Amino acid sequence: MQKFYYLIELQFLGFRYHGWQKQPDVKTVQKMVEQTLTYILRHDDFKTLGASRTDAMVSANNYGMELFVDKPVKADKLLKSLNNNLPADIRALSIKEVSEQFNIIQSPKVKEYVYLFSFGEKYHPFSAPFMTHINGDLDIDKMKTAASIFVGEHNFSAFTHKPSKEATLYREVLSCDIQVNDLFTANFFPEMSYLMRVRGQGFSRHQVRLMMGALFDLGRGKLERSDIVEALNAEGISRHISEMAPAPGLILNRLEIEA
Repeated sequence: MQKFYYLIELQFLGFRYHGWQKQPDVKTVQKMVEQTLTYILRHDDFKTLGASRTDAMVSANNYGMELFVDKPVKADKLLKSLNNNLPADIRALSIKEVSEQFNIIQSPKVKEYVYLFSFGEKYHPFSAPFMTHINGDLDIDKMKTAASIFVGEHNFSAFTHKPSKEATLYREVLSCDIQVNDLFTANFFPEMSYLMRVRGQGFSRHQVRLMMGALFDLGRGKLERSDIVEALNAEGISRHISEMAPAPGLILNRLEIEA
């Protein structure tokens, strides 16, 4: 039987979801998308596949999923129907047909994550879904200088949550920097906020949050630059050098896929 394949780009606010991937007894983004597709298509004879997992409460400014169906759909009509029926915190950006050879998991891609944060005086509670607040002071200049340590190919086992024996410990970070946040703004955001921006072809489980956690500890004086360098140069599986940064604040900002 002939199959038809579509690449769908999405945005979602992850604050009330338990990540992308469908799981029993919890609300996930994939589950909500599939429920909406079932309503629109009037059947559940389809399959969806996400570009990657996301942690609970993590958002996406640009996410990709693949839709497999037995009958062709009109992309523009489906796009309109999705946005008319998806919950307010999920939006479809585009839909295009792709070939049978395309695979959203195996296709070459570059992911860009940003992590929003502030420190000092406590922020407005409305900011909580979008950024993390750190009590006390952070040495931002020190954090900015240290962020570049992550660039290149390193052993990221100290920045991976419970890696399996088959897990890829060595990952390549294409860029990593900390800057003033002028990317996402709101009138209830603190007067000054910051973000870490990191790009790579793939990241281990919780890698970005553990990298951010290490930079937080560096900014608080709990770690030195040499601690991060040593962790990245370790052989085999290394222990974590810091706690994981909270999920709110992490956004999959861009997903560049060769389709």
